[in-house]
Amino acid sequence: MIKTVLFDMNETLLNLSLLKENFEKHFADPTVPKYWFAKVLHYSAVMGAMDEYVDFGKLSEAALESLFLEKGKELTEEIKTDILGSFKKLPAYDDVPEALRLLKEQDIKVIAVTNSSNEMVKEQLTNARLIELFDSYYSVDAVQKYKPFKDIYQYVLKEENATAEETVMVATHDWDLFGAKRAGLTTAYIDRKKDQYNPYYSQPDFSHHHLVSLVEEMIEKNQ
Repeated sequence: MIKTVLFDMNETLLNLSLLKENFEKHFADPTVPKYWFAKVLHYSAVMGAMDEYVDFGKLSEAALESLFLEKGKELTEEIKTDILGSFKKLPAYDDVPEALRLLKEQDIKVIAVTNSSNEMVKEQLTNARLIELFDSYYSVDAVQKYKPFKDIYQYVLKEENATAEETVMVATHDWDLFGAKRAGLTTAYIDRKKDQYNPYYSQPDFSHHHLVSLVEEMIEKNQ
């Protein structure tokens, strides 16, 4: 029985189109945003492995500085604000509100779990007009270790008095679901991007390219 569903936010619920548009002002190569995000993930993984923590905003800024230096471009404070500020204004994908409402109608608890800072997650959900659809939200700031390390998944379960067996993690990032699976959660993959699901990671229990259909599959399991 599924009683709680955890959602990743960036690129899972929130469309990165605005962020990509702001990168395009400075780079013709459309793969640059993905490369920058890979740098952020690399930084967060190394910091986690070393039991150190710097919040998402600072890691994102450091990765942006590295990117512009590598590409031989000048990075001004204005450009930093323009690009990194995009995260607070990301719109929700069209299928998100309906999917969340379906879960609420089934009395399934809906919770956001993100690598974004605690301050940023509230602003993101508010600006995307989703905050009223969530029962609660959590940032890795609470445990000072990024996903996919187990800490945040276990922390949320404890805080919500939920069990791993009755909880699903939904994400478009295979590494996020790999971490959740290792923490004992059921996993659901929303296919938002043209990318291979890593064959060496634990495979998801549910998978679909449309969030409403993905949620319907989960609800069907409860019946």
